Amino acid sequence: QVQLVESGGGLVQAGGSLRLSCVASGRTFSSTIMGWLRQAPGKEREFVAAIRWTGSNTYYADSVKGRFTISRDNAKNTVYLQMNSVKPEDTAVYYCAADVYYSGGYYYSRENDYDYWGQGTQVTVSS
Repeated sequence: QVQLVESGGGLVQAGGSLRLSCVASGRTFSSTIMGWLRQAPGKEREFVAAIRWTGSNTYYADSVKGRFTISRDNAKNTVYLQMNSVKPEDTAVYYCAADVYYSGGYYYSRENDYDYWGQGTQVTVSS
């Protein structure tokens, strides 16, 4: 049982930066992987980035690689998404998600890979 709460969304100008936060409560394990996924109006939810609860493995969608950075602070039970050089195409509702029993492989990049979800936070990038 994991509860996730996102924050940090808002309006930002193209080229600017924004940092999203996700606070996790409940039980997590060393096998847990935390992800950020986003959904724009009329589109399916798509993978953005993921990080394991332990270790240093991070994963990024090609569309954000080099611009976004995912990180975590285990002491604060928080996962972050640092968004730099944002583009209008980044406009979406951003969701924090958790797969408690991730054990490796590529099973982190699809909506169905995750068991728990936050409520989402809106990010709007103006041109």
